[in-house]
Amino acid sequence: MSQFDDISGMETLRARIDALDAALIALFAQRRALIDRAARIKAGSDLPARIDWRVEQVVANARRHAADAGLDPELFENIWRQLVEAAIAQEDRHLRGDRP
Repeated sequence: MSQFDDISGMETLRARIDALDAALIALFAQRRALIDRAARIKAGSDLPARIDWRVEQVVANARRHAADAGLDPELFENIWRQLVEAAIAQEDRHLRGDRP
């Protein structure tokens, strides 16, 4: 028995998925704001946007959380690598003084 077994119709199910997608986007927006803050801290500390050990730590965390949730760790590693690369590009722009 799933926590969603009470959803009986596709319209209701789709509305729940859409609401969840909106919540995920809001969380990604918060993550982006944190990346902006990281870039400002890195600029003040003369740190580069890419810190390889941290990239691998973030990806390992994503894999672990995915596995713990019963999700495919490889899929989420791939997703998180793309997410991290986008964050590094965002930090690079900030460190160069560019504004998107």
